[in-house]
Amino acid sequence: MLKMFTTQLSGLFNRIFDKEELSIEDGARLLAQAAVGEGKIYIKGFKEMGAVEMEAIHGAEPLAHADLLMDESSLTDADRVLIVSRFSTDEEAVELAKRLSEKGLPFAAISGAVKEPGKEDLVSLSDAHLDTKVLKGLLPGEDGERVGMPTSMAALYLYFGLKFTIEEILEEYE
Repeated sequence: MLKMFTTQLSGLFNRIFDKEELSIEDGARLLAQAAVGEGKIYIKGFKEMGAVEMEAIHGAEPLAHADLLMDESSLTDADRVLIVSRFSTDEEAVELAKRLSEKGLPFAAISGAVKEPGKEDLVSLSDAHLDTKVLKGLLPGEDGERVGMPTSMAALYLYFGLKFTIEEILEEYE
């Protein structure tokens, strides 16, 4: 089972690499605006996506100019936000996205893009959306249900793409 999961995971990372390169660049440019200016990059991960928060703040190589989003009222025009959720339709994440949009605060989002016509989601609300491509498990389970849903692994892969690109932008700026 682990060998099949590893094969599927490798395929997932390759799909993300192939399909999300421009979104990673767009998201990194957006977030780098805070680092270049007087702002911070605030990160809010919902549920298991707190893994991205922890990596960005407490990981071996923290993201410069980053902090956890704890209090929206302290955000300024110079700040940027990264929202991370399992699905683009996550209610809490969408509510945060709406509030940021109403305040005119630019933000990027990482989530699995769920297509629900007529429903607001992170894809339509965010200034840059990075799709994890994970909407169900990667492997068939014994009961027919799919298992092995690596949402946080895909989000972390996209986060590192953002981080590396932000660092390249900041190096060019200096």
